[in-house]
Amino acid sequence: MLAQRTDLPQPERGTLSFENTEIAFKHASNNDLTRAYWLFTAINNNLLVKIGPGITNFAMNIGLPIKGIIKATIFKQFCGGETIAECNATIKNLQSGGVGTILDYSVEGEEEEHVFDETGDEIIRTIERATGDPAIPITVFKVTGVGRFGLLEKLDAGTPLTSAEEEEWQKVQNRVLAICQKAHQAGIPVMIDAEESWIQKTLDKLALNMMRRFNRNKAIVYNTYQIYRHDKLASLKVDFDVARTEEFLLGVKIVRGAYMEKERRRAQEMGYPSPIQPDKASSDRDYNESIRFCIEHIDRIALVAGTHNESSCRLLADLLNQHRIPHNHPHVYFSQLLGMSDNLSFNLADAGYNVVKYVPYGPVKAVLPYLFRRAQENTAIAGQMSRELGLIIKEKRRRKI
Repeated sequence: MLAQRTDLPQPERGTLSFENTEIAFKHASNNDLTRAYWLFTAINNNLLVKIGPGITNFAMNIGLPIKGIIKATIFKQFCGGETIAECNATIKNLQSGGVGTILDYSVEGEEEEHVFDETGDEIIRTIERATGDPAIPITVFKVTGVGRFGLLEKLDAGTPLTSAEEEEWQKVQNRVLAICQKAHQAGIPVMIDAEESWIQKTLDKLALNMMRRFNRNKAIVYNTYQIYRHDKLASLKVDFDVARTEEFLLGVKIVRGAYMEKERRRAQEMGYPSPIQPDKASSDRDYNESIRFCIEHIDRIALVAGTHNESSCRLLADLLNQHRIPHNHPHVYFSQLLGMSDNLSFNLADAGYNVVKYVPYGPVKAVLPYLFRRAQENTAIAGQMSRELGLIIKEKRRRKI
């Protein structure tokens, strides 16, 4: 069992304030700030978000030259580039503010085996890029990037596979193993993202099996717990008991979640109880309880807290102080998305905490589903856009631009 690390050098840190826009936007030029202002103003317009995806996809499909406009606006705000090499400027910019990068290859919705092979190879390249570079402390992938959704759905439902599907499933497992093996060899943690509830049991089993294999001495593989599901706090505690009994470290990324409307709609259509919490207060309660649980077992749990919620960030920061855990303890990371909540990311980093940003990348057309989902999620979060806009306006006034 690992002893709690209290011997780590404590970095110089400032006073933590999420209102300090000078620190929050120090990495942003005046042009960056102006672009963000107009973009968030547009996203705040629900009509634009609703009709934008259809118009954009139509224009791209018939060959209208709008790729340059997309790449210079919404893509530039939320993505690092089309390739790993194109992300270098973003990686360097984040690092200048003490924030690390998670390279996130964000191509979605593919179905063909050769694409799954190519995606697996690309994820391994992100691990290779991270090796030896403290600016990229963590990596990530989605199992549906390397395996067919319908296959995972059959596995979760307990439906027997055909011999061809058994072979297909073995290939998925081999790709996941190759990724985790590479991460282990490089000493670079890799997170397995959570997905829809009706494939999640299979993903959870995969993640735990990878942890059994690679998390003996260091947290390399992390599973993701979507706390907007009412059963996930309990499942986190069960997994911890398994890890403790079998003597491996539990890698935990906690998020509120990304598929709420889809989950509720499917549950209603198919007549089963919704897995989603009854209200936001319940999600917030379980999220904060998850943070407390992880910090209480920090010797055996490595935590990435993925959140744009200021109260949860404040709670985690306070818990580290209360438990006398160094701000830069290797088992604790705060995480946000590129282009959002810079007031959290950069002020936490300035106060000496470990912070990483998801930096999605990929061909513009392939990443469009990710970008539109981000825009739609933002408008669904009450107060999120006005908060982002308010901070940008405050900084523009401070700079007199």
